[in-house]
Amino acid sequence: MRRVPMSCTIVLLTLLCTAFASGQDAIRSQLFGETDTLLEAAKAKNAHLYAPTQYDKAMEAYQDAEAALKKGKDLEGIRETLAEANGYLQRALEICKVGQVAFTAVMNARSDAISAEAARFSPDQWTRAEEQLKRAAMDLEDGDMNDAKAKAGEAEGMYRTAELEAIKTNYLGPARALVEKADDMDARETTPATLAATEKLIRQAEELLKSNRYDTDEARQLAQEAKYEGQHAITLFQSITAFKRSERSIEDLITTYEGHLATVGKALDMTARFDGGPDAAVNALTAEITKREAESARERETIKRQTEEIVTLKQQIASMESRLGSLTEAERELKRRIEIQKRQEETFTEVSAMFTKQEGMVLRDGQNGIIRLYGLTFPPGRNTIEPQFFGLLTKIQEAIRKFGRSQVSVEGHTDSRGSDEANQRLSESRALAVAEYLRANMGGSVPIVSQGFGESRPVASNDTEDGRSKNRRIDIIIVPEWAVK
Repeated sequence: MRRVPMSCTIVLLTLLCTAFASGQDAIRSQLFGETDTLLEAAKAKNAHLYAPTQYDKAMEAYQDAEAALKKGKDLEGIRETLAEANGYLQRALEICKVGQVAFTAVMNARSDAISAEAARFSPDQWTRAEEQLKRAAMDLEDGDMNDAKAKAGEAEGMYRTAELEAIKTNYLGPARALVEKADDMDARETTPATLAATEKLIRQAEELLKSNRYDTDEARQLAQEAKYEGQHAITLFQSITAFKRSERSIEDLITTYEGHLATVGKALDMTARFDGGPDAAVNALTAEITKREAESARERETIKRQTEEIVTLKQQIASMESRLGSLTEAERELKRRIEIQKRQEETFTEVSAMFTKQEGMVLRDGQNGIIRLYGLTFPPGRNTIEPQFFGLLTKIQEAIRKFGRSQVSVEGHTDSRGSDEANQRLSESRALAVAEYLRANMGGSVPIVSQGFGESRPVASNDTEDGRSKNRRIDIIIVPEWAVK
């Protein structure tokens, strides 16, 4: 009897295993297709919150069916188990429709508590709120609407309390800790005004949280400022103490800070002079910065004039072409490039004219376009696109189409208020919401992706409300067809 080589045996076994796995995948796809679709829909509607009992039973049946398939059990039995799961999921989706109306307030409170990281900074209260919401949802499943609404109202209060506690811990806690640290260092005698300012900001934030617990943005900002002033007080104390110990003179201190201003002057290619005092030096530096801003404005105007000259040159070239007749390959390539450039200029001009200053601004990044949406705002800590902004997003769709077969990226950005993690999540969810809206309304004609950058890419200072409002934005990045090719 002829022996089969080991290598052939391994190949045959591999082929058999691959065929078996492929067959199992095909069977699973056929059996689980409807259930997988229902399960994705249930997850998207948060069925685990609105209909926890139905959702849990569905998942239990689903997992039983998966286990039976892996063990190679009777397919008819698996179909029956999946049909049972489908029934639970369909009932859960029906309950979600009612729950989304009946539980609007409590879900908004839950979302705000998540933004404040209540699960981390107020875990006990968060857990109680989650348990109460589950009880409300179970009453909803049983059709007991009155009890469901009553318990949902109690859960709403618990989420608001958890949010409040989280904000106090997450934002006011560090500021209070800095005041305690300063007192432990005996810094109050040295930096009384700065520590008093810190404590005043803490009190103001607390009063705002008590008087308007549903709008925490201003309180968070005050808490951030309190944290800054607390650290400022400690830094001042350390600097003053080190100065006293060093036996340096007041003259040394002043000349040190004059040196800092001189460094700024060097960055501006100018020499800061202090014979008229520090105010005179600051005024000179400020005047230089203002002068350079004016120069930048003039340069922008020059670029505008040059663009107009390019248009004139194009017209002249077109006239020459009509006289020269046939063109060489190089000339045809030049003509093609000029036509592309002309098309780019016309497109950017048209798109820029579509948006008011309040709605946004159109920028250029090489051949790519950036529509910076200042007019699209969201409720604090949420990613809901409100109906009043549908018209603005319709303009965005029209603008994208003007760029031809383009590729689009939706970028979300926040200001610096809140934690890095919360801002990152919020920017991602808002960018995704806008991308999904555009996809749904553009019929998949344009590839659209989304990405969040949190507070990492500010375009203005976060120290003022105007700057923060500019940093809270959605950027639409359009790679036009002429750049894609």
